[in-house]
Amino acid sequence: MFESIDTAPPDPIFGLIEAYRRDPDPAKINLCAGVYQDEDGRTPVFAAVKEAEQRIYDKERSKAYLPIEGEAEYGAAVEHLVLGEGSAVLRDRRAATAQTPGGTGALRVFGDLWKSLGERGTVWTTDPTWPNHPQIFAAVGLPFKLFPYFDAERNALAFERLMDTLEEEVQPGDVVLLHGCCHNPSGVDPSAGQWSQIADTLARRRILPLIDIAYQGFAHGIEEDALNVRTLCSKVPEIVICSSFSKNFGLYRERVGAVSVVAESAGSTPAILSHLKQTIRANYSNPPAHGAAIAATILADPELRRTWEEELSRMRKRIRSARRLLAAGLDDRGVALSPEGNGFIVEQNGMFSFTPLNPRQVVALRDRFSLYILDSGRINVAGITQTNVDRICDAVAAVVETS
Repeated sequence: MFESIDTAPPDPIFGLIEAYRRDPDPAKINLCAGVYQDEDGRTPVFAAVKEAEQRIYDKERSKAYLPIEGEAEYGAAVEHLVLGEGSAVLRDRRAATAQTPGGTGALRVFGDLWKSLGERGTVWTTDPTWPNHPQIFAAVGLPFKLFPYFDAERNALAFERLMDTLEEEVQPGDVVLLHGCCHNPSGVDPSAGQWSQIADTLARRRILPLIDIAYQGFAHGIEEDALNVRTLCSKVPEIVICSSFSKNFGLYRERVGAVSVVAESAGSTPAILSHLKQTIRANYSNPPAHGAAIAATILADPELRRTWEEELSRMRKRIRSARRLLAAGLDDRGVALSPEGNGFIVEQNGMFSFTPLNPRQVVALRDRFSLYILDSGRINVAGITQTNVDRICDAVAAVVETS
């Protein structure tokens, strides 16, 4: 049966990473991988994570299965982190949370749940969005469409077109997938006022918001980056939140995530949790323990949490610094990536910047300079350092001037 099977196309991100690894150039630069890198080009392990792991190791007495939905302490920690200590949702017990293998697992669990409940509404994702979003929902068999989000000419949010689509094209019962902060790939987020308007429209039109929050703490801070989700919860009666701790805890390979379903009333949460458990049982049965135990240990201990927040703050500041380095380096070379200059690079949030570099220029960067970025023009600014920024800016200047 497998003799005539065709080779599947490579993943657009991991395929590039493989090409980068095969490149023999010692000066090669990787700006495509979606992982944080420090000034030495390493993806570090948090000190808080190492301490939490040691505590877990010292007290661990069993490798028995976790409950299908994961440990209750972890679920509660996720809810408090995203929804806030004074959340009305938590006070009224309107949230049902299950641990998942990363944010991708959370999205897939939601998709399978939505399909199993007989829902056929369209899933709308931002244009552009993380490349895996459409693949996840296509694999589930849910219809999906794109809605306007990024204005490439202005390097800004296409807010009016976004709102027009929510009013005129998205239907009641549809799902709208929004990035909680640090939009991937654009780095462009709505303002607080715009989030409020989006929430009002979703509530009035009975559209279900699905929030993918994978970068909490990378834009402005842990609490600040959750305000958008909390605004939605204050206005929209039902909401689904998919959390990932790959980035903000550095737990990439541990696959730590959660799906939280906020119901209109507490009476619905037991039934929701039962369906989440049924969905998970038919997929991966129950979640892995180690990564979630790390996150729960850190969030439960004031000293560890303080250490973690300090480390995350340093990462956030380094990313901001890398943005300024890139913008200044391009300015120095007389290269403007937009009609208004390069200020948009500094204004964007999170690890990613959506540049207007076209596919031909991207290929030239890769072939001539061993500089790897996605074909879409998205770069990971966390890969920019004091030692490689000149090479990056020289390469960009060269391909822009010759195109």
